Amino acid sequence: MAQVPRKVFFTKGVGRHREKLSSFELALRDAGIEKYNLVNVSSILPPHCVIIPRKRGETELVPGQIVYCVMARNSSNEAARQLSAAIGVAVPEDKSRYGYLSEHHSFGESAEVSGDYAEDLAAQMLASTLGIEFDPDASYNERKEIWKIDGRIYKTRNVVQSAIGDRRGKWTTVIAVAVFVV
Repeated sequence: MAQVPRKVFFTKGVGRHREKLSSFELALRDAGIEKYNLVNVSSILPPHCVIIPRKRGETELVPGQIVYCVMARNSSNEAARQLSAAIGVAVPEDKSRYGYLSEHHSFGESAEVSGDYAEDLAAQMLASTLGIEFDPDASYNERKEIWKIDGRIYKTRNVVQSAIGDRRGKWTTVIAVAVFVV
């Protein structure tokens, strides 16, 4: 029997610790997903998959459960280093078609720039799958307007976590995650 997620929710977190792994654990805790066995999957939003609020999604999962997710993750132990992790999503108007999720990890970008970039990546992947013609060198806002006019992309959005590296050189980890509920 195929395990096709029916629902997805988005979360994000940041953690700081002298150990890199521990900073990741703290980011998972901040995101509320440390109690699951997370399995990273590629970036397809299944047909008919509904986006739900994080709190509702958490009620449908149990500690220790194997949970599929798409995760963007970034870490640094450089003092004052700006880092971000973002997930973009593009949902088709036709709910029987699949959409896209994208992961983006960056240094030196604001949360807004990182989030917009991830959202744009997901929308570009969906647009190319749907056969929507666009200029890849055009600005994101120009492409977004073309997709809006075309009408086959229902919505796009992003979730992003950014942080400035710990001034004492502790590891700082940021995550943005799309969590699937089967």
